[in-house]
Amino acid sequence: MLKALMIGLAATVALPLYAQTTVAPPTRPAAATYIQAGTLLDRPGQPPRGNTTIIVRDGKVAELRDGFVAPEQGATLVDLRTAFVLPGLVDMHVHLWGIGGDPMRARLEALNRDRFDDEMTAVANARTTLIAGFTWVRDLGGDPRGIRALRDAIDAGTVEGPSITNAGEMISVTGGHGDGGNGLAEEFADMVHGKEVNLCDGPDDCRRAVRAQVALGARVIKFAATGGVLSNVSGGLGRAMTPEEMRAIIETAHVLGRKVAAHSHAAEGTRAALEAGVDSIEHGTFLDDDTIRLFKTKGAYLVPTEIAPVAALAQARGGALPPATIVKAEAAAAAMAASHRRAYAAGVKVAFGTDTGVSKHGDNATEFALMVRNGLTPTQAIAAATTGAADLLGRDDIGTLAVGKTADIIAVQGSPLEDVTRLEHVDFVMHRGKIAKGSQPGI
Repeated sequence: MLKALMIGLAATVALPLYAQTTVAPPTRPAAATYIQAGTLLDRPGQPPRGNTTIIVRDGKVAELRDGFVAPEQGATLVDLRTAFVLPGLVDMHVHLWGIGGDPMRARLEALNRDRFDDEMTAVANARTTLIAGFTWVRDLGGDPRGIRALRDAIDAGTVEGPSITNAGEMISVTGGHGDGGNGLAEEFADMVHGKEVNLCDGPDDCRRAVRAQVALGARVIKFAATGGVLSNVSGGLGRAMTPEEMRAIIETAHVLGRKVAAHSHAAEGTRAALEAGVDSIEHGTFLDDDTIRLFKTKGAYLVPTEIAPVAALAQARGGALPPATIVKAEAAAAAMAASHRRAYAAGVKVAFGTDTGVSKHGDNATEFALMVRNGLTPTQAIAAATTGAADLLGRDDIGTLAVGKTADIIAVQGSPLEDVTRLEHVDFVMHRGKIAKGSQPGI
């Protein structure tokens, strides 16, 4: 008995001793990418650096070294010695779902396309957006399940596209800008309304609508404070929601950890949304002194989307949109520039956004020239698409290039601080440490 006990004890002791003597195979550091940058705007809003080498490991910026540093053995070298390098751009207002920028085609194909077709189009739109230099976007209206699936597929590396912060469907009152049944024949309107969970009337119902979008995977909430240019709604561009409904939406979203964006044209709608605590105003077409003061008091962001009314007006005049949109598009296009000039001059916080999907995907950077024309400097416009957008997203891992930050990096020829339209021609794109486009500009 004692002998058996001793043998058992020896066996028990032997196991951890054996484990302690096992030597794990040596691990090799992940292969690095060395980016030799001629000019580096590592912190938008501050002066750029001269010759710099960015060392990327595991999707992150590992080091920034002065000069052109020779790569270590096994590393990839990206020669951008003649280029201007800066953080990946962020578009805070896009619509990746379905056909974008071609409303006539979308209307003609509506009866022959379903959500699976729109999903494939969204995949293509995401790729187009990424190679245009936009490494992160906020999608503010699309099929909730579809955009969530696209977001997750990009995060998993299954498909290529920008990182996505998704809103699902825009919350709207019945008959408002987000009511998909507007203008449809009875049988189609009834069918659409049977599936919509984004419509709400009254504060309690609006709380339910927010929870429904969060349950479908929304990471930001968007609601329609006013009517819109591209929808057949009563009241034109005027305020659509009551202040109580807006507060219910915003408070519920904030409790659930989501920021809130308000689609808003009329000053009355913008004012009510700002008073209710919204995080950003999308469009902000008609601004007065009171709303501009509220922006600053509340610390809210303006997301300008200045190319949207320009594109919509051209489409409406060309017959691609219903005639009822022409008057609204003309009013929005005329008022937006003047309103934004006043907001920019007053120092309202700005985050870059385009409403792409109204305009064509891949043309996002044409927004920069309009922002500069209306009073921002190129430095300020670039900051709006990097540090400003990152702040509105609540992210500290993007917007600048520093040790530990995500390696979202783009490059152009020539300085966009001198000519912001250079951002319309991006030669190199790296997303989360992987090269998505190019290696040497101009080749």
